[in-house]
Amino acid sequence: MADISTASMPRSPTTAADIAAPASRELYFDLIELLFFAYRDFVGDPDGVLARLGFGRAHHRVLHFVNRNPGMKVAELLDVLKITKQSLGRVLKQLIDEGYVVQREGAKDRRQRLLYVSPAGEALAMKLAGLQTARIARVLEELGPGAREAARRFLATMIDVQDRDHVLRLIAQADSHAREMPAHSRHDPS
Repeated sequence: MADISTASMPRSPTTAADIAAPASRELYFDLIELLFFAYRDFVGDPDGVLARLGFGRAHHRVLHFVNRNPGMKVAELLDVLKITKQSLGRVLKQLIDEGYVVQREGAKDRRQRLLYVSPAGEALAMKLAGLQTARIARVLEELGPGAREAARRFLATMIDVQDRDHVLRLIAQADSHAREMPAHSRHDPS
């Protein structure tokens, strides 16, 4: 995955002792593999829709976060996705050229590039979120009461501790904006 930015990632272990798992701790191969397969299927649901448009998972991530955070700065999106400017540039250019995302200068700072979904971008983002929501809803229903909160706690705790509060604030802010504004407000303001 060449497009991941390593600047904010912890340094890799350098010795065999650093790499080896502690002998006193059981390795959670079952959970590791379940996470791999769950992620495969979770992102696989939208993959077919994206492929028909000539898009991939990077396009999905950009659409998702721009739809949830109208007026998001390009720099903020880079920080969320942890990808290089070059990788985002390719994906963003395609989404803009094909009319799914609109980019505008900031009102106060013309150097800022603010991102909005177009009506087509919102429709696609919501279709993809709907596919993933259907999978999650089936699982939560099968697991019963309390499953959503347990899943939220587990996933939030999987996030690196130094980034966790930032991520939880980003989600809460997007949820708050979604409740406050009608869908058309996510679009380009002009």
